[in-house]
Amino acid sequence: SQASFEENSQKQPAVGHWKTLMPSKGSKEEPEPGCQDAGGVDEAQATEQLNVSRLRSSSVEIREKGSEFLKEELHKAQKELKLKDKECERLSKVREQLEQELEELTASLFEEAHKMVREANTKQAASEKQLREARGKIDMLQAEVTALKTLVITSTPSSPNRELHPQLQSPSKAVFRKGHGRNKSTSSAMVSAASHNVTPEPVSHECREVDSILFAEFQAWKESPTLDKSCSFLDRIYQEDVGPCLDFTKQELSELVRVAVEQNTLTIEPVASQSLPMVKVAAEECGGPKKCALSGLPRTCKHRIMLGDSGNYYYISPSCRARITAVCNFFTYIRYIQQGLVRQDVELMYWEVMRLRREMALAKLGFYPSDM
Repeated sequence: SQASFEENSQKQPAVGHWKTLMPSKGSKEEPEPGCQDAGGVDEAQATEQLNVSRLRSSSVEIREKGSEFLKEELHKAQKELKLKDKECERLSKVREQLEQELEELTASLFEEAHKMVREANTKQAASEKQLREARGKIDMLQAEVTALKTLVITSTPSSPNRELHPQLQSPSKAVFRKGHGRNKSTSSAMVSAASHNVTPEPVSHECREVDSILFAEFQAWKESPTLDKSCSFLDRIYQEDVGPCLDFTKQELSELVRVAVEQNTLTIEPVASQSLPMVKVAAEECGGPKKCALSGLPRTCKHRIMLGDSGNYYYISPSCRARITAVCNFFTYIRYIQQGLVRQDVELMYWEVMRLRREMALAKLGFYPSDM
C-alpha cells in the first residue's frame, strides 16, 4: 500500500505539469503576463517587418515600372529626333538645290540679256550701215537725175545739145552705140556727184590675238576678283583707260565723277525728261543746256548727271556722256564677274573686257555714236 501511494504521488505532479503546459480547450486559465507580452512584441515586429518588406517590394516595382516608362518615352523621343533630323536634312538639301537653281537662272538670264544687247548692237550697226548705203544710192540717183535735167534744159530746138543728140555730130566724132547710151556730160556729172556724196566703206575682217601679259593679269584677278585698284589688272586699266577717259578740263568735278563711278552712285538722265530742279551751286559750275560742265566748252547738252544724293545736276555734252558711259559699262561688267553672275569661259570674259577697254579708248579719242 505504501508503494502504491508513492507511485500515485509520483504520477500526480506529472499530470499537473502537462496540464500547465498544454491546457485543455475549455480551460479558463490564462497565460502568464510575461509570456503574453513577449509574444505580442514578436508578432508586432513580424508584422512591421512584413509591412516594410511589402513597401520595399512595392517601391522596387514602382521604380522598375517608372524606369520602363521613361525608357519607352526616351526611345520615342529619340525616334522623333531622328525623324526631325532627317526632315531637316531633306529641307536643307531642297534649299541648297533651290539656291543653286536660282543662281544658275540668274546667270543664264544675265548671259541671255548680255547676248541680246550684243545682238541688238550688231543689228543696229548693220541697219545704220544699210541706211548709209541707201542714202548714198539715193544721192547718186538724185545727182544723175539732176544732170539729165540739166542736159535736157540746155538742149533746145534752136541750139540743140550735140552731146545729148549724137546724130547731130560729125561722122568722125559720132560713135555708134548699141542699145541705150549715156553721154559724157551725164556720166561725168554722175561720177562727180557720187564722189562728193558717197563714201565707200572698206570691208574689213577683224583679227585678234590674245596678249599673254594682259591675259595672265586677268586670270590672276579672276581667281580672286576684287575692285581694289592696287592689283596689277585694275592698276593697268586705271592708268591706260579709266584715268584718261575721266580726265576732263574741270579737274575737281572730274575727281567727283570718278569717285561716283567707282561707288556706283552716278545718275545720268535726259534733260527734257523732267522739269529742271533748283540748282544749289553756281550755274557756271553746273553748266547749262548750251555749256558742258566737265569740258567748259559751249556744247548742246542733252543729258545731265547727279553725283550720289547731292541733288546737284551737271550738264554734260554727248562726248563726255560717251566717256562716262564707257567707264560705267566696264565697271558694271567686272562687278558682275566679282558677284559670280558671269558663267563663261575665261577667254570669252577676257575678250569682253578688251572690247569694253576699246570703247573707253575710242570715247577718249572723241568717237561716240550719233544717238548720244
